[in-house]
Amino acid sequence: MPDTPEAGPKPWPYPRWIAHRGAGTLAPENTLSAFRLGASHGYRMFECDAKLSADGVVFLLHDDTLERTTSGQGLGGDQAWVALSRLDAGGWHSPAYAGEPLPTLEAVARFCLANGWLLNIEIKPTTGLARETGRGVAQEAARLWAQRPEATPPLLTSFEPDALQGARETRPELPRGLLLETLWSGWLTTAIDLGCQAVVCEQALWEADNVAQVHQAGLRTLAYTVNEETSVQRLLALGIDGLITDRVVDGFPPD
Repeated sequence: MPDTPEAGPKPWPYPRWIAHRGAGTLAPENTLSAFRLGASHGYRMFECDAKLSADGVVFLLHDDTLERTTSGQGLGGDQAWVALSRLDAGGWHSPAYAGEPLPTLEAVARFCLANGWLLNIEIKPTTGLARETGRGVAQEAARLWAQRPEATPPLLTSFEPDALQGARETRPELPRGLLLETLWSGWLTTAIDLGCQAVVCEQALWEADNVAQVHQAGLRTLAYTVNEETSVQRLLALGIDGLITDRVVDGFPPD
């Protein structure tokens, strides 16, 4: 049986708008340049993807493989950080960003903590390493944010319940959110059982009834990836608590 949550969501320390992978379309996604650009457009919270190198360093990369967003090849998680750190993670995007490195979570944390920004860390494990990656990301996040105990801790999210369970086992005090691409059977019970504070859905999945269900269970509702004003208005009318967007431009978000 799931834990019995208190009725209604608890206080929520995060802003409504979250820049997806930094400013991950205007600059190379999951790089410090993307976070800096997002901040220059007024965003105060950023989403990023974190996984483990072969020697246990937490670094930012969305895909299992390196080809799409770096000069490397093969599985990112199969390589040691010394090799990953030498890759070009910006040239694929545009010549202006050629030579941009893959950042560690530590580098991103330093940037956020120095400026008062907030972070949503998606635990993005290499296939087969969900529990281990959840533990590693949570442990590193806790270590980094302990240096500024007054700062709001990062929100850890994942599509993989095993990754969230690993994070919970290691650092249960860090807030967690279950990511959903479909509303599979038992999704809300799973989120509650994992001690999550939020459910993060593909935007089209949210309707009035499931928003109410999640709120009544004491969790928050977030949506991805929200880039059109018509979608913004629909979701705000439903009472969505957070919106993750690629549309990092002046004048957007509208509120």
